[in-house]
Amino acid sequence: MGVISEKKQARRRAFLAATALALAMPTAFAAEKAKKKSAAKKARKAAPQAAAGVQTSARNSVLVAAPKGSSATYLPPVKAPALPNDWHSFALTFTAQMPVLSAPLRLWLPLPKQESLYQRNPELRWQGNFSHCGLHRLPDGELEAFVGDWPAGVAPHLEIAATLQTADRAFDVSRRTQAPERDDILHQSLQETAQLPNAGAAHALALQIVGRVIDPLAQARALFLWVADKSVYDPSLPPGGVGDVRAQIEAQRYGGRSADINGLFVALCRAIGIPARRVFGQRIGASRLADCLGVEGEEVTSAAHCRAEFYVPGYAWIPADPGDLCRVLHLENPAPEKDRALRRILFGVWEMNWLAYNHAESPSLPDAPALPFFIAPCVGTGETQAVPEAAKLTYRIRSRALPEPGAQDAG
Repeated sequence: MGVISEKKQARRRAFLAATALALAMPTAFAAEKAKKKSAAKKARKAAPQAAAGVQTSARNSVLVAAPKGSSATYLPPVKAPALPNDWHSFALTFTAQMPVLSAPLRLWLPLPKQESLYQRNPELRWQGNFSHCGLHRLPDGELEAFVGDWPAGVAPHLEIAATLQTADRAFDVSRRTQAPERDDILHQSLQETAQLPNAGAAHALALQIVGRVIDPLAQARALFLWVADKSVYDPSLPPGGVGDVRAQIEAQRYGGRSADINGLFVALCRAIGIPARRVFGQRIGASRLADCLGVEGEEVTSAAHCRAEFYVPGYAWIPADPGDLCRVLHLENPAPEKDRALRRILFGVWEMNWLAYNHAESPSLPDAPALPFFIAPCVGTGETQAVPEAAKLTYRIRSRALPEPGAQDAG
């Protein structure tokens, strides 16, 4: 009995200890809750006074000076892109003429792209014996063109004088604070086209190139280097090339000229979900990087050139030009040091001895034949019959560098 009594007493003591602990816990929780409630009350009283000292405006927005504790405190700041300081000025002349026409004719010419961070102040003046002329624009700045009509029985002639300024364009890895691009533009820059595939063999090839790399900037660089190493530059093609990337991938023979090589880069970017696009334009001045990447003298008619750009959130559109790297490797066989330097520079830099026309893929021009891209004159009819004189079109572009504008004009 004594033993049983001792066991009972031990169980009783354990029960009483557990009961005391259980009774004490709500009291501790209540004290902690009261403490937190008191702190929150003090914070609410102090918050209006703290917020009263924050004055937001266009210069001092809620994203820059948000009241402490507000949701805007956790948003990354969005900064305006840095404006260039050094601008290059050019005067250009576009001329076109043909023999006397046997039927009405319509002529389309690509024009310099409107205002951007790297190209500005395009001023155009034209004269000729056309019966009607005007400007044709596609939405979102994809394309701007001159269109002129001539009746039968005249010898068409046209002159367009243009002035514009360009600034070298460089990607800044320290400025991941750019405002996002519009969703519809990004969607358009991911689409498959007749010349730019983004599925099937293109998708498999892009995945093979990037491997396990998941950062989009690093993926784009891997694609850039692969395209530059695998593509063969072909100077026998017309300026810009033909741009048929689908045929390259199907034949597994890569290369051509700028629209072909840079188009391959764009297609591979799109195939793994990186928005990208070709930008069609014209070399208009000498290059500081390599002789073959510029033009000497004022005659630049045969210097049409396509470039590329891709989009990474936070960085906005990033310039690239694997086509130019292939061109230098083929035409100049640079020393290893220059080769390495160009591989770094041409991923993220556009030397702006070049003007941009547009980034329209397979543009639709009224009364004109179907085009893969618009980088050279296009002759339509305005009617159904052919115009044989169009084959004798003489088209020239001349470019002249002007004195550099002052730094005070940069903004």
